[in-house]
Amino acid sequence: MDNTISAIIQGIIQGLTEFLPVSSSGHLSVAQHFMNVEEGSMTLSVVLHLGTLIAVIVAFHKRIWGMIKEFFLSIRDIFKGEFSWHNMNDDRRMMIMVIIATLILVPFVLIKDFFTSVTGDGDIIFEGCAFLFTSLVLFLSDACVKGKKTGKDMKVKDAITVGLFQCVALFPGVSRSGSTISAGLFCGLTRETAAAFSFILGIPAILGSALLEGVDVIKSGEQLDVLPLVIGAAVAAVVGLLAIKLVQIIIKNDKFKIFGIYTLIIGVACISVGIYENVTGTKIFLGM
Repeated sequence: MDNTISAIIQGIIQGLTEFLPVSSSGHLSVAQHFMNVEEGSMTLSVVLHLGTLIAVIVAFHKRIWGMIKEFFLSIRDIFKGEFSWHNMNDDRRMMIMVIIATLILVPFVLIKDFFTSVTGDGDIIFEGCAFLFTSLVLFLSDACVKGKKTGKDMKVKDAITVGLFQCVALFPGVSRSGSTISAGLFCGLTRETAAAFSFILGIPAILGSALLEGVDVIKSGEQLDVLPLVIGAAVAAVVGLLAIKLVQIIIKNDKFKIFGIYTLIIGVACISVGIYENVTGTKIFLGM
C-alpha cells in the first residue's frame, strides 16, 4: 500500500480512536493486521501520537495553561510555607491529580513490552477479548449513577483509581479514554469532569509514549519519508480534535453505551476472524 495513503488511514484511525472510547492501539493493530503490515513504522507511530497531542492541547488550552501556572505557583507556595492541601482552586487540584494518576502508570511503562507483545503474534483474538473488556466497562459506566464531583472535589483515591484503569489500557484493544472516563464516572465525577480529566491525563501518557518510541526510532536508524509523516500527523490532529468534541457531546447526552455496542461488535468480529484464520490457516488481508 502507498505510504501516503497508509499514513492517512492510520492518521484517521489514530485521531478518532485516541479519544473515542474504542482503543487506538487496538484499532491500529487490527488495521495493520488486515493491511498485511506486521509492524507499523515506528516513526509514523511517533508523529501520529504527536498529532493527537496537538489536538488535546488545542481543545483544552485554557485549562492546561491554568494548570501549568498552578504548577509553578504551587512550588512557590511550598517554599514559602503557604501551600494548603485543603484550599486549592480547580486548576491546582486537577494538576495534582493528573500527576498522581500519571505516577501510577510509570512502573507499568517500564514493562511496556509485556503489554505490546500481544500485537506481534499475527493473531487478533487477544485484541477481540480486550475490545469486549472495553465494552463491559463502557456499559457499566453508562449505567452508574450520575456523579456531582467536579475537579475541585477530586480526592487522591479518585486519581489512583483512574490511574490504575489507565494502566490496564496499555493492552491493545482496551481503550485508554474509555477506561479512564469510566473510572472517573465510577468515582462519582460529573460526566464533563471525567471526560476533561481523561483527555488531559492523556497528555503525559501520549507524550511519554512518543518519547519512548522516538528513542527506538533513533536506535533503529529507520529511514524517513517526510511527506507521509507530515500528512499523517495533520490528519491525526484534525480528526482527534473532532473526536474530542464528539465525545463531549455524546457523554453529556448519556449516550456512552453507543461505544459499548460498537466495541462489543468489533470484539466479537475480531475473535471470529481470529478463530477462522487459526482453523483454516488462511489470513484475511485487505492490503498487499
